[in-house]
Amino acid sequence: MFDIGVGELLVILIVAVIVIGPKDLPLAMRTAGRWIGKLRRVSAHFRSGIDAMVREAELEDMEKKWKAQNEEIMRRSASLTEAEAGAPVMTGPPPINTAPVEAPIAATDTPPLPPPEPMSSFLAQPLKAASVKVGSEAIAPEAEPLREPMLPARPHTGEDDV
Repeated sequence: MFDIGVGELLVILIVAVIVIGPKDLPLAMRTAGRWIGKLRRVSAHFRSGIDAMVREAELEDMEKKWKAQNEEIMRRSASLTEAEAGAPVMTGPPPINTAPVEAPIAATDTPPLPPPEPMSSFLAQPLKAASVKVGSEAIAPEAEPLREPMLPARPHTGEDDV
């Protein structure tokens, strides 16, 4: 990119030490390195964008060329087939039959199922706990009465917690 030799780099380094000073030279080199890194990233991003645009343009040109070649091949094929058969020949895909297809109905002897129960009746039923068998004894859970949620008597501030 830049044709800088070893001698020119040494002159730049000596001038930088004299102008900036040895104390601030590491900070200046870090800053210059960051700027150079940013410049390289921006140029790489720009270059990749240009490359992508060139590839897209090439693909469009190739698609146009392939489409023209395909049409020419189809025309030649159709004219040769028409000459042999003596009638126009379709060279495209066959038409799609849009008539609905009826599925065969299977005869069953089972009666239809009853409609499902609404969810509201299922949700209204209380949940029942299952019993657990440990060893030879069956342990049944005890029913606990429902309690109201406990709320704090006063808001928590964190000042008087000891």
